[in-house]
Amino acid sequence: MLIGSVVGNVTATRKTAALQGYKFLLVQPRAPAEGGAPSALLVAVDLMGAGVGEVVILTTGRAARIAMGRDDLPVDAAVIGIVD
Repeated sequence: MLIGSVVGNVTATRKTAALQGYKFLLVQPRAPAEGGAPSALLVAVDLMGAGVGEVVILTTGRAARIAMGRDDLPVDAAVIGIVD
């Protein structure tokens, strides 16, 4: 799992039918330690209704697909929580 900040929305004009209705977010993962290099931005499926500026919990890889309830989706990252 990762913690990151939502920095934007992603608009997909075309996507696979299995992902219709899902919102995509652009997320900046937090550096692992003080002074660490920033990580690359991630496009994540929003499962929690997060918005720009919120701090979120992400899962990646197969765990992201399991969080969506389907292991056959073309998803690499998913927002699974919003940090208060």
